[in-house]
Amino acid sequence: MDKKSSPQLEDDQKERISLLIEHRIPWLFVGLIGGIAAAIFASQFEKILANNLSLAYFIPVIVYMADAVGTQTEEVYIRNLSREKIHFFKYLMKEIILGLFLGLIFGICFGIFALIWFKSASIALTVGFAVFASMAIAPAIALIMPTILQKEHKDPALGSGPFTTVVQDLISLSIYFLLASVIIFRG
Repeated sequence: MDKKSSPQLEDDQKERISLLIEHRIPWLFVGLIGGIAAAIFASQFEKILANNLSLAYFIPVIVYMADAVGTQTEEVYIRNLSREKIHFFKYLMKEIILGLFLGLIFGICFGIFALIWFKSASIALTVGFAVFASMAIAPAIALIMPTILQKEHKDPALGSGPFTTVVQDLISLSIYFLLASVIIFRG
């Protein structure tokens, strides 16, 4: 890769703190705005949560599990991008399959846990399917932003994390509340 086409990579050991702050703040504001959007979005489901408070207990784990699998995908992908050994569609297909298997495993585990804890099949199905779906799509979401930044000759390690975390959180919440609306309150 020549210097013109390679992204400017941060070197935290050598750069001035003021430059590091300047490069990181915009991406962290993306996280701030996304967090505010997630809070506003979740508030739209106040009635669902008020009618079944136990659903609120699972929000952190559903969001975390999707973020965790997405972060794993993103970190490995960014490392591979720096080595230039990427066949994007092959990589994407492999990660989608991985996400489906991980989502299935952890969806079943959390569904069983919810069933034992609350003795409610509808809560168990809602939680299990939400974990499955969120984890299944997380790897694909995690590949989008680093790819775009790489193509724009920007450091994918700086912007990918905050942006994909916000997107994944909003999608995970959407999936969870949609499933809760369908399974628990219309089921």
